[in-house]
This record gives sequence, structure tokens and C-alpha cells, in this order.
Amino acid sequence: MIEVMRLDGSTYWINPHHIEYMENNPDLTLVMLSGKRLVVRNTGEEMREKIITYRRLIGAFKNEL
Repeated sequence: MIEVMRLDGSTYWINPHHIEYMENNPDLTLVMLSGKRLVVRNTGEEMREKIITYRRLIGAFKNEL
């Protein structure tokens, strides 16, 4: 699970394997596989780094940059 921040500053955790894609609208919107959309304060680059770090931590996708 990775931590993300809501627009109001509160934080929560999501499973990054359930993210289908991300959009900047101008806030970052995570579109989940379920179709649910989550608007977060995190930047796209922050989310990318969090996802890669998480995948390395669990031993998946060892050759990701």
C-alpha cells in the first residue's frame, strides 16, 4: 500500500496495483481499475516514485527504473 494525500490534507493508503492510469486536471486524478476516481495532492512524479519503491519493496518488477 502507498500513502496518498487528499486535497484537504488528510492521508490514506491505496493499493497501487489497482491504479489504471493517472491524469493531471490540474490536480492529479487516479483512475482505479474499478472506475473510481481519486483526486490527490501528490504530483505525478511523486506517485511514480512511490509506486516503484513499493514494487521494489515487495520484490515485484525488479528491473523497473
